[in-house]
Amino acid sequence: GQLYQRLPLKVSPTIVCGNALRLDWKKVLPPEQCSYLLGNPPFVGKQHQSAGQKADMEVVFDGASGAGVLDYVSAWYVRAAQFMVANPRIRAAFVSTNSICQGEQVGVLWRELMLRHKVRIHFAHRTFRWSSEARGKAAVHCVIVGFGLEETGEKTLFYYETPESESHVLIVTRINPYLVDAPDVFLDNRKKSLCPVPEIVFGNMPNDGGHLLLTDEEKRALIEREPGAERWIRPFLGAGEFINGIPRWCLWIKGIAPEELRALPEVAARVGKVKAYRLASRRETTRKLAAVPGLFGEIRQPETDYILIPSVSSEKRGYIPIGFMDPATIASNLVLMIPGATHYHFGVLTSLMHMAWARHVCGRLESRYRYSNSLVYNNFPWPEPTETQKDAISRAARGVLDARAKFSGSTLADLYDPVSMPPELARAHADLDRAVDKAYGKTAFASEMERVAFLFERYEALTRPLLPPTRPERKSRRKGGRPRS
Repeated sequence: GQLYQRLPLKVSPTIVCGNALRLDWKKVLPPEQCSYLLGNPPFVGKQHQSAGQKADMEVVFDGASGAGVLDYVSAWYVRAAQFMVANPRIRAAFVSTNSICQGEQVGVLWRELMLRHKVRIHFAHRTFRWSSEARGKAAVHCVIVGFGLEETGEKTLFYYETPESESHVLIVTRINPYLVDAPDVFLDNRKKSLCPVPEIVFGNMPNDGGHLLLTDEEKRALIEREPGAERWIRPFLGAGEFINGIPRWCLWIKGIAPEELRALPEVAARVGKVKAYRLASRRETTRKLAAVPGLFGEIRQPETDYILIPSVSSEKRGYIPIGFMDPATIASNLVLMIPGATHYHFGVLTSLMHMAWARHVCGRLESRYRYSNSLVYNNFPWPEPTETQKDAISRAARGVLDARAKFSGSTLADLYDPVSMPPELARAHADLDRAVDKAYGKTAFASEMERVAFLFERYEALTRPLLPPTRPERKSRRKGGRPRS
């Protein structure tokens, strides 16, 4: 009455057990006898790889720059490309974690595959949710990438409205490493923005062991015992506090006179604990900070109003919540700041154009968006608006802020929830989206993928202004019939 255990398959004349990244594939099957390579290699992020897996990656990538950020699954792509050299007619496809087509991994892996090994993508399934039948296995977000060394004229792109939905089929002439019908580009971590816009920086890092930070209750108790401490307490916002409206505070005693600090024994005691925490650190840099225990470890707080962008936010929202802050509000290192930004900058950043870009190029924390200064913001191709268009974007941006203000009791999580988003705010965003689209010279896009393709083309034009166009004429069409899964 028990099931016969058939998996894993081990006993067969054609099954070879071992480390696929160390074995010689040609001895398993001569390339001239092979037509297809397919599989579901293991997904292991860089932070979870064992010493042996890291050693495998070093052997496969042979010193390729930046390979340390790659998921373990990426090594099978390189091994496949090496195997195909002896028979370029071979076609390959792997189920993979979607991280290899997002964030910083794209610039490392696909530059290696496309430029060094001449790999071309033939078909792809964009991100979908795959639930394993094994007990205790969580659902993962996957892609399938079909590729080879020979070019094909017609390519198939399977895309999903949500990771849980049925797929739709698009026939295209190109598929780039981000699995979009757009030019092959490899975004690198850029130190400065591609366009003339204000600089983006990380928030302030306490590096304090928690002793300079206060909950709402701790703040009230401290002020009750030491009323003089109130002038040195500031609002403190990380991504979670900003989005969910969680009150949090910090001791910001930059510029306090020594006699005033000594007159605040509870504040001084907290500073003393910071000093002890830093002195006990194994990091020399942290130990040096013990000389200034009353200050945050890294201070970047602007003296002007600034735009705040959370570094991590839910993938379920149509817009990443972004806000204006005054200089008295201290931003943590879990958010990014754009000092001196205007309503125009706010408008573009909170538009569908920028949101589409962020969704396709940012890295992910689990499935949540991980916004990056060097990858998302600094590579974003801004529009070149006329003054009239710029004013229209600024007015529409103020309309979004005014719509938010009508619901002062709601958090940004409430306002940007797909179900509870107020109609007034949705209309304000729609007005803003139209104004930004016009600044790009467009009146409408049929889909988000079309937006992203447009932005990649603009990125290519901005980064290679002197090169003649090399991409084929863009011809995309939907395949007839029912959506396929």
